[in-house]
Amino acid sequence: MYTLITCANSAEAYVLKTALHGEPVLMGDFEALPEFLVNTGKMIRLPNPLDTSYVHQVLTLCLNRNINKICPLRVQEQVLLLNSAQLFAEYGISIVVNDQIQ
Repeated sequence: MYTLITCANSAEAYVLKTALHGEPVLMGDFEALPEFLVNTGKMIRLPNPLDTSYVHQVLTLCLNRNINKICPLRVQEQVLLLNSAQLFAEYGISIVVNDQIQ
């Protein structure tokens, strides 16, 4: 099982990844990512939170990629995912948000 950290190009994402002490982590972003990192599987493209089917796209991604925890770092992602936390919980996926960001 993997933890998905969003906002992959940010320093905050790398600090969080380090803090997870070796947990299997996938880093993703809906903004531009270096193509070579996407091609090697080190980063994944995420749906845009402005898309009306964002929550369902993220849920599908989690199910396809064996992700059981999401750490959304952008406020817009946090709001959408926390509002759908019950749906994700039904599939064994937790949404983890830093208290300082809420």
